Parts: sequence; C-alpha cells; structure tokens
Amino acid sequence: MSNTNFDPAEVARRIEEDGEDLFVLDVRNEDDYEEWRIDGSTNVPIYDELLEYDYSTLEEHLAELPKDTEIAVVCVAGITSARAAEFLREHGFDARSIDDGMNGWGRVHRQYDLEERSGVEGVVQIVRPGTGCVSYLAHDGEEAVVVDPSQYIDQYLNAADERDLEIVGVADSHAHADHVSGARRLAGELDVPYYLHGDDAGELENVTGLADGETISVGDRDLEVLHTPGHTPGSVSFRFGDALLSGDALFLRSVGRPDLEDGEEEAVREAAGQLFDSLERLTALEDETVVLPGHFSDESIRPLATELGDLRAETSNELLSYVEDGDEQAFVETIAESLADEPANYNEIKQINWGKEQPGSDVEALELGPNNCAAN
Repeated sequence: MSNTNFDPAEVARRIEEDGEDLFVLDVRNEDDYEEWRIDGSTNVPIYDELLEYDYSTLEEHLAELPKDTEIAVVCVAGITSARAAEFLREHGFDARSIDDGMNGWGRVHRQYDLEERSGVEGVVQIVRPGTGCVSYLAHDGEEAVVVDPSQYIDQYLNAADERDLEIVGVADSHAHADHVSGARRLAGELDVPYYLHGDDAGELENVTGLADGETISVGDRDLEVLHTPGHTPGSVSFRFGDALLSGDALFLRSVGRPDLEDGEEEAVREAAGQLFDSLERLTALEDETVVLPGHFSDESIRPLATELGDLRAETSNELLSYVEDGDEQAFVETIAESLADEPANYNEIKQINWGKEQPGSDVEALELGPNNCAAN
C-alpha cells in the first residue's frame, strides 16, 4: 500500500473490524453505484466530471466529508478516484484512492478458520466481500479438499500452504452462473480429482462424477455428498462432521434461484419443486448442524455460519419458513413471482464452466458486480 493508495484487502479488513474508522467515498455515477457498491459507502456521483479534471461538485460536498476520519475513495479502476483523493488531500483531508477501484474490490478474498470462530472443526471459509461468493477448504490431518474455488487459485494454494496442507481434491457444488470456477484449473495444476455432479458437467472432460451418498476422503474424515437439485440439476451439498456446505441450495437469508438453467415458467416451477424437496431434506438434519452457504447478500456476520436450529427459528428467511410449514405451493409461487434480474454475464459464465467456451482476456471482468443467485 503506497502513501496515496489503499490496498482493497486492507479496506475490507478495516470495514469488517472497525467500520467507523474508515469513510468510503464512491465517486462513480449513481446508476453504477446503485447496482454494485461497497456496503456502507457514500456516493458523490462525479465520475464524468473527474474525467475532465472538474472538481467543482466535489468542492461543494467538502463540508459533508469527515476531517477526523481516513477517507478511502473508490471509482471503477482507480484513476478518477486518485484525482479526487489528491484534491481532498490538498484541502486538508486524509484521503487515499483504493487501488484498481471496484475491479480490485471484486478480487478481495477473506479467510476465516471456523474452529476458532464457530466451533466447526477442519473448515476454512474464504469470502469474497465484493461479489458475495463463498468457498471452502475442508481439511483433516495433512489433507484438504477445496470446494467452490474462485478463478484466483493462488488464494487456495496459499491457504493450504499456510496450514501445511496438501490439496487432494477440488469440488464444485454445481455449475456456477455468477463466477468463473477455478476448480478445473486448480485440480489440473495439482493433478488431483475434480469433482462435480454429472448433471452439471456439460461438455467437461476429466470430471470425477458425484452421486448422492458418496464420500470424498479427507485425511481420516469423509466429505459426504448430498444431491440437492433445484438451483441446478446437479447441485450438491456436502456434510463434513457438524458442518453443512450447502452450496447454492440454502443461504442464510434465502435459497438458490431455480431459473438459471431454464427461465420458462413451467421449468422454473418444476425446478422450484425439486428445490423444495432438497430443502426438506436439509432441514431434517440435526439442529446443531452449522449451515455454511455458497453465497451471501448483505449479511454482516463473519464468518457466515449459523446453526440450522437457529436458522429455523429466525424469520429472515421467508422461503425456508414455507419449507418448515410443508407448504410447497406457497414456496413455488413466491419464487416464481419474485425473481430478480439474472446475474450479469451469467450465460457466458455458464458456458465457460460447462466447458463449452474458453475464457477470454476479459474473464476477470465477467463476474464483477452484485450477486443475484438467490431467490428473492
């Protein structure tokens, strides 16, 4: 981190650990800010003005900015924010630009050892705060299996090295629509199996198929496969002791949307019915089961881990309450009537994750933006 720039990872850490200690100023246009932003940030939409070195509107807002708090300024790629930060420093503010702007924010990964924080033994949760994606390192002894890795595979190689672990397998809980999976590349680099349910394998080769009830050995423990279709036909969840890696079947505040394979109403309703059955199966597990989701939206808790009994008792997950009540019709109707916009570039991302297209030079940019994999 230079004297005039913030590392995006440092911004993420400080927001989480002491959000009041940092003021995030977003200078992008209002539409871009409304679509995707850093939680808790403040928008002054002056992007176009800054491109022309016009600071008049920023000057008009100086009285609204804190003089006693550091200011992290963010834009799209760190260019106009650097101009704004320099202007603010000239006017007595402690301001720095966030390196590479929202592009850099989308690449941030945060690690959490769940045994220390949630009592779950042998699981590391890796969260991308900018995209809402969550992945895992399940380990025992000296071995580990990576679940749902991002395309930034060094994050998982480093996490394993830091803990003296050997990665012996890589798995995807389903064919992702919101981010480019790094699972095949990570497995290929390490020459270990790549696990994925056959119904989600598309045209991929060298896939070790997953089936309900099978297990993946991790040290002296087993990662148990639960086929939980609905979000996708081949969606699976994994049990690892008391932990449930629920993929995109069950989130803390919602469930996985069932329309990304086929958006026709009849197909959506059929997939929603499958998802209802899958959730009935998951919610029949013990209350002490710790739910570890594959995505999050605006939940502020870290790590993202909640006991199933507590999740049942909360009212924040309306769709789960229909499952608890056995009301499949209300579940299906609610999903069918309230689906949000699809994830950005999801068709292209799916084609890459199915092996039908090769990633191009814009592969990093494809997945930047808000996460829309949950049913509203």
